[in-house]
Amino acid sequence: MTSFESDYNNGMLPEILQRLIQTNDEKASGYGFDKHCLSAKKRICEAIDMPHAEVFFLVGGTQTNTTVIDSVLQGCEGVIAAQNGHIFVHESGAVEAFGHKVITLPDTNGKLTAEAIEQYMTTFLADETYPHMVQPGMVYITLPTELGALYSRSELEAIYTVCRRFSLKLYVDGARLGYGLMADGADIDLPFLARHCDVFYIGGTKVGAMFGEAVVFTNMKAPRYMFTIIKRHGALLAKGRMLGLQFDTLFTDNLYLRVARHAIEKAYEVRQCFLNHGLSMGVDSPTNQQFVILSVAQKEQLMQRIAFEVWCARPDGNLLCRFVTSWATTDDDILQLNQALTEVVG
Repeated sequence: MTSFESDYNNGMLPEILQRLIQTNDEKASGYGFDKHCLSAKKRICEAIDMPHAEVFFLVGGTQTNTTVIDSVLQGCEGVIAAQNGHIFVHESGAVEAFGHKVITLPDTNGKLTAEAIEQYMTTFLADETYPHMVQPGMVYITLPTELGALYSRSELEAIYTVCRRFSLKLYVDGARLGYGLMADGADIDLPFLARHCDVFYIGGTKVGAMFGEAVVFTNMKAPRYMFTIIKRHGALLAKGRMLGLQFDTLFTDNLYLRVARHAIEKAYEVRQCFLNHGLSMGVDSPTNQQFVILSVAQKEQLMQRIAFEVWCARPDGNLLCRFVTSWATTDDDILQLNQALTEVVG
């Protein structure tokens, strides 16, 4: 079956697989103390134009979010996020399981605004009883958002300005960062991002790696005992070179951004397929996630040929469905989708 279910349902990029095969007989120190991790860290620092940034490799996205947030916040502090933010909706309460409340604010397509953060903090501090409350210590955003929306340079700069005014750390979840950077209309690059947040991560799992995420501390030093905190969260890989090799490969010859752009181009072909068949898009997403409106009957018929995800039910009884492309999406996948749509909607 042709699948648009997610961007991590294939194995890994052939370039990464080849590197793993080539180095399989090497002996290497564990836990990230190997030449491949050192090389990958250097390449990432060069890509963000910040030679003194601190880079750590972790295994998965949920582990990364809980580890970073728990390492930066004090026990009495919480993290501000969009009301449909990934850490609030799709991580099983992992952040709160480690003792940090997720404080949600209204959003637009998953985007927070500087104005909403400022209004919340102003109201919070005006309450004489605020010392009795969970203290906001961090703002969490995703780039792109859960619904594929992008932050502009001006929006990110405004958010970071507000964060600094209220002594909040800004953390950017970059699980799909490559797709955000390479989408049409994007005006943020890695160096700009690095200068306008305190810590972010570069997602590998969803952008061609077998697994792994690279956490980058930019405008703050990594917390003391960060290595130990990572291990305490179960996010430290003994065979650390497996992570280093993957990111060293992704950041060689611009591979990370090239494969992200491939997925973007295929996503636009997916969107055009829907439009050609008279279907309406439910979200205006410029990234590798495309959201189309299907009836229940259309969904049932199409799922017999194509794998995809129902995102949510709409008030009108129709369904918002998500189709995701990746480095592995082919011309034949698009052809199969078009043929299936012809049978379902004509």
